Amino acid sequence: MSGATLEAYLVSCMGERGEAGRDLALIIQRLAMAALEIRKLVGQGALNDTFHGLRESSNADGDIQKELDVICDDLFLSCLQGAPVAYYASEELENPILLDPAARLAVAIDPLDGSSNIDTNVSIGTIFSILPALKGVEADVTATFLQPGHRQLAAGFFIYGPQTALVLSLGKGTEIFIFSSRLGCFVQAYKSVAIPDRAHEFAINTSNYRHWEEAIRLYVDDCLAGAEGPRERDFNMRWIASLVTEAYRILVRGGIFLYPSDGRKGYSHGRLRLVYEANPIAFLIENASGAATDSVTRILDLEPESLHQRTPLVFGSRREVVRVARYHVDPAMIGERAPLFGKRGLFRA
Repeated sequence: MSGATLEAYLVSCMGERGEAGRDLALIIQRLAMAALEIRKLVGQGALNDTFHGLRESSNADGDIQKELDVICDDLFLSCLQGAPVAYYASEELENPILLDPAARLAVAIDPLDGSSNIDTNVSIGTIFSILPALKGVEADVTATFLQPGHRQLAAGFFIYGPQTALVLSLGKGTEIFIFSSRLGCFVQAYKSVAIPDRAHEFAINTSNYRHWEEAIRLYVDDCLAGAEGPRERDFNMRWIASLVTEAYRILVRGGIFLYPSDGRKGYSHGRLRLVYEANPIAFLIENASGAATDSVTRILDLEPESLHQRTPLVFGSRREVVRVARYHVDPAMIGERAPLFGKRGLFRA
């Protein structure tokens, strides 16, 4: 189906799912509409009056809000009005919003991931997760978003870079669509992406080396030792500090990304958000034959305790992700070849 438009792809995948499938397809199409509006805003750069704007307020997680963060959140919320969405949760909102109590789906979103990099013209994006809406919990709509990530029905991200792209998984494979200015729509560019099992690149912020746990330091040390070290091959190192950009690169050419917990204040439980960052990224990565953990445990098996909960995140080539986990749970195995499944059942077959 290479070259299919997003609309045609959704019709072909959702045709047999009945009304539930049509609802899911409509939500994804609405998200794509909003993303194209954001593409225009981001493309104006510093020429946009809101580009550099900061608010005096912080978002629900304590980060200083940029004006563009809030504008993007409003755009997505507006586009989902009238769509079959029961609840909407966002990084920019303290609590979820009830949209349609009769609807069966819920959307969690990071409206503008990487916005701290926007001044430097680094690619940024939007990350989203679509979950089944739990019924009978109207008094606490947050409960819907505290489901483990393996219950996601779809997940994806838009990336606003040299190309505007949509990375999408409906639970069977991960596809990449590129926006075609000529056609005015998203067109499938990569079908059933498969992350190579063996990695030759790793991405981590090594400036925090002194704060890491020993297992992470040992893993990075072994990579840096190259062909002369226990890994017996050379690695390249990357760090863009844009989650969507790092994920896109790994989906296209492999590698591993590490954002571990560390000893700094506020980083003991990791820094990325489980519900609307780690879970959708993990869903995309696993459906592309990769793996994602919190350094040890499978991300999609974690039970969120709060909407804005943070987590460490390691994802990419399966063999490397398993190896990182083994550095934590079985140091005696460091330097040996890691099996596809860890001793403690880190992944399900």
